[in-house]
Amino acid sequence: MRSEPFTHSPALVALLCCTALVPGQVAAQEAVQLPDIVLDVSTGADDQTIVAREISAGGKITGDILDIPATVSVVTSAEIEQRNAESIEEVLSYTAGVVTDSYGADDRFDYFSIRGFNAYTYRDGLTLGANFGGIREEPFAFERVEVFKGANSTLFGVSDPGGSVNYVTKTPRGERFGSAYGSIGSFDTREVGLDFGDTLTKDGSLSYRVTGLVRDGEREYPFSRNDEVFVMGGLSWQPTAQSELTFVLDHLDRDDVPGSGGFPIGYDFDRTDTFFGEPDYNYRGTERTTATLIGRHEFGNGLSLGGTARFSDGADDFGYAYVSGQTDTEANRSFFVSDSEEEVAIADIHLGYDAQIGGIDSSTLVGFEASRSESANKRYFGAAPSISIGNPVYTGAPDSVPLFADGETERSGQALYLQQELDWSDRVIASFGLRHDWIDITDTNMLSGTTATNDISATTGRFGLTYKPTPDLSLFASYAESVIPAGTGVEPEEGEQIELGAKWRPMGGGTLLSAAVYDLSKTNITRTNPVTNLPEPIGEIRVRGVDLEAKAELGAFDLTAAYSYLDPEITENGTAGNEGNQPARVPNHLGSIWANYTLAGSGGRGDMTFGLGARYSGSYFYDDANIAGESDSFVAVDAAYSYALSESTELAINAKNLLDEKHVAYGGFYADFYSPGRELEATIRHSW
Repeated sequence: MRSEPFTHSPALVALLCCTALVPGQVAAQEAVQLPDIVLDVSTGADDQTIVAREISAGGKITGDILDIPATVSVVTSAEIEQRNAESIEEVLSYTAGVVTDSYGADDRFDYFSIRGFNAYTYRDGLTLGANFGGIREEPFAFERVEVFKGANSTLFGVSDPGGSVNYVTKTPRGERFGSAYGSIGSFDTREVGLDFGDTLTKDGSLSYRVTGLVRDGEREYPFSRNDEVFVMGGLSWQPTAQSELTFVLDHLDRDDVPGSGGFPIGYDFDRTDTFFGEPDYNYRGTERTTATLIGRHEFGNGLSLGGTARFSDGADDFGYAYVSGQTDTEANRSFFVSDSEEEVAIADIHLGYDAQIGGIDSSTLVGFEASRSESANKRYFGAAPSISIGNPVYTGAPDSVPLFADGETERSGQALYLQQELDWSDRVIASFGLRHDWIDITDTNMLSGTTATNDISATTGRFGLTYKPTPDLSLFASYAESVIPAGTGVEPEEGEQIELGAKWRPMGGGTLLSAAVYDLSKTNITRTNPVTNLPEPIGEIRVRGVDLEAKAELGAFDLTAAYSYLDPEITENGTAGNEGNQPARVPNHLGSIWANYTLAGSGGRGDMTFGLGARYSGSYFYDDANIAGESDSFVAVDAAYSYALSESTELAINAKNLLDEKHVAYGGFYADFYSPGRELEATIRHSW
């Protein structure tokens, strides 16, 4: 990695002064110099290549992607920067099997599904929870995003059968580096950020890193906000090559909006100047502090110890008036409010042993995980004054909204797991895993004073076989299981998947092609009964499909392409009578392609890079009954351009949804939520 002397231009000095207290940037604008987390440095650091060679998974499953008997997609920081991806949904939008933006202008959560199911997310191998209902993560905190397709409870614990997403935290790099940026964009958005680090001792054993951003902006719909402060600091101690301990502390503070609140059904309103909510009652706040400790030690003779611990303390709230129905001339509205807080402590420790047994390479991993969380949530709901569809006149914030739910949840868990891999001369690789989880849940209804408990004991397993006819080609087959606690008084939701696939890395270089077919199902699917307000299992969903994905670096071209075919079906649905229907928000076809072309500089002209991408989604139903409506299929076009002002300074311009494609992403019940509109952004980055 090149380290350049720092030149103090007046503009850059002003930028650094503004960002010295709270540094950073959005993932979408990742700094040019990012940390090297790829184990085989010959393949290039994540900030220099879109083709990842290895995975980390929080130390629970590591190694060459070709050797893993499952489909894995990795979005590196280089790819994130190329596309200027500013949210997790945007990071994942060019990944095979992943559906994003199916809730349109509802911006409360990170909405995405994998192979037809909502995904559970993890940070450094430790669970964060379901993406739906959770805090929107800041992509700039992460080196890379790893997407594991299929049932993965044996690896990570609680998960859905479609797949899991693991975020890899930025940590100190043991060298001097840095970058700063400033950007302006659509909807009066301004942002500055920093990402820098260095060693603190002469021998380099102690190093630090500081990352952060400040954003002041709005979203595309009126009376919106998109403000954020994010700051993260890390300290690493590596007294020997065999030992390392890293501590990371980060704080996220967002002042956002919960979403547009929807539009009356059957119209085509302008997203940027029509609003049916209440300007004085439209908020979404998030504040969370997270401390993470990561350690490893190699004893020698193949024995190693690793572990990760995390504590987080967070709170979030939102309140808004949303469209809940309509007449010929007026939109009916309702107020909805949620106020939540949560403390989570989780830790994992694992012991690894590598050995040769009769000419077979054996890798064994035994681990223990423990977690405890306490959360509280209050929800309020009540009627709001209706509003004219043709001439909206706002009535102001309500004096109060009736409380309808007040609950507290305590949850503790312990797990033991075993991973075993046997490798015959790097030609045949067999792997299996077992995990047993003990989960205790206590739900307290603060309104009624009642308490419900659930003690869950579940075992999940996986088995995989990889055959490599050549070092660059692998064929694999796998079976994997998943489990999710569905609440108190019901059995856990369970999933399983069978997958067959192939991966090819021609000549071991900068291209990775993968293809897979799969058959997965989820049983004991649980929903809250609207009459009893209690959870109850209602059925089973099966999804069969094909995933194709390519990432390639071909001279001046970078290429990312993906296609997925999904055949989802509700096979059981209790008394609802939806058997044979397609589950909601799952299209049959997904496709995407992104290409970058770099024109090398000549004379006084610097390098120029041109990027163009397209995302396709087939139509999908809004509900399981397949009667509330169906979205349109669509193609959204994205574009990028960058120009090297100097060897270490770059100007970049990005356009998302360049042609301003518009469709109803979610609707049919009480309101329509449109897809995100066009967004432009210009960024100057300087690295050293």
